[in-house]
Amino acid sequence: MAQLWGGRFTKETDKLVYDFNASISFDQRFYEQDIRGSIAHVTMLARQGILTDEEKEQIIKGLESIRTDVENGTLKITEEYEDIHSFVEANLIDRIGDAGKKLHTGRSRNDQVALDMKLYTRDEILELDSLLKEMLEVLLKLMKENLEVYMPGFTHLQKAQPITLSHHMGAYFEMFKRDRSRMKDIYKRMNLCPLGSGALAGTTYPLDREYTAELLEFDGPTLNSMDSVSDRDYLIELLSAMSTVMMHLSRFSEEVIIWNTNEYKFVEIDDAYSTGSSIMPQKKNPDIAELVRGKTGRVYGALMSMLTTMKGLPLAYNKDMQEDKELVFDAIDTTKGCLALFTGMLKTMKFNSARMEESAKHGFTNATDAADYLVNHGVPFRDAHGIVGRLVLYCIDKGIALDNMSMEEFKAISPVFEDDIYDAISMKTCVEMRNTIGAPGKAAMEKVIKAEEEYLAAE
Repeated sequence: MAQLWGGRFTKETDKLVYDFNASISFDQRFYEQDIRGSIAHVTMLARQGILTDEEKEQIIKGLESIRTDVENGTLKITEEYEDIHSFVEANLIDRIGDAGKKLHTGRSRNDQVALDMKLYTRDEILELDSLLKEMLEVLLKLMKENLEVYMPGFTHLQKAQPITLSHHMGAYFEMFKRDRSRMKDIYKRMNLCPLGSGALAGTTYPLDREYTAELLEFDGPTLNSMDSVSDRDYLIELLSAMSTVMMHLSRFSEEVIIWNTNEYKFVEIDDAYSTGSSIMPQKKNPDIAELVRGKTGRVYGALMSMLTTMKGLPLAYNKDMQEDKELVFDAIDTTKGCLALFTGMLKTMKFNSARMEESAKHGFTNATDAADYLVNHGVPFRDAHGIVGRLVLYCIDKGIALDNMSMEEFKAISPVFEDDIYDAISMKTCVEMRNTIGAPGKAAMEKVIKAEEEYLAAE
């Protein structure tokens, strides 16, 4: 059992205690960040005269060889080590001797793990942002291609007013755009370097923390050593932001699942993103959408676990904080996987535009426009509302849409109706007349699409 702290102890740690305490099984994914941080640390130590240039070069060469050997599989990270830090340090000493024992000068595992977690999280935020941008690019393509594909818009899962598929996709574009802005906010707020904070009270060595921060591309050093080693706010923020991403994906998944039903038939999911039934040969199930919807609760759970873990911890570092890693690792892996799979499913999905338009017509989504027609012909709105209500009842009784009524049928309910009612309640007119910014009309949507193109190009 490779440990960095055995000097004060006179007997071995109980094996069960050791295993319970160890983190190597999950923090081994930090190996690259741990080595990156260590290289910056010894570079600073040499610049400050704490290490010689020769010792620095030996240590860096040894660290780089460890990284290479782990990456090519010739060096395995095993559970004989307590954590990734002891794995790196022990292997370094094996390779270069006494110089390796100086790696930890002016550093504690507390500020070391705080640094590793920040470096790892920073890298993962950039990957999440890239996946969100890919999703936005697919959504923008769908917005451009479906400006005149009419469909029902819903409230309470009831058909409400006609919109376009372009406009519907645009709503999700706004959601995922906000998700990207949250990622950028978290990156900016967390981008201060904790290395040099020591266990909790800094160190007597003349460290140049500003230089270490610069080497690791932070905006500067953290300003309180106790907070530096016990801060997990950025992880809570990231888990919250990922929970919101998953909530958006889950809402989208719910719609895909509904649209995929035999009753709707709005979409056909590509075979590559569907599965069948073991006994019902006709089935084509939206499993990816269902799994994304299901995995949302998993990410929520990580957020609640992290909040609960942190809520009673006094300053400064406490071992409870080790619980952050498995929670965050799993939530990141889950969110990244769901984003990638959902984007692939969306990119290959086929939309049944004729079915969508027919559904909008038979859902009386143009009823509001029929009422507006009457108001524009001098009928008070409240009276117009009642007249159109009677039209809808008549159509339901006959099993037809408003568009299918004859002029005689219209006039039997209100003599105000004329031949121009058909144009007024056509899906095209109902949508195209709505052209305030943010509405589904083609002119309004084209302005929005241009703005979104500029947003993505600027990124």
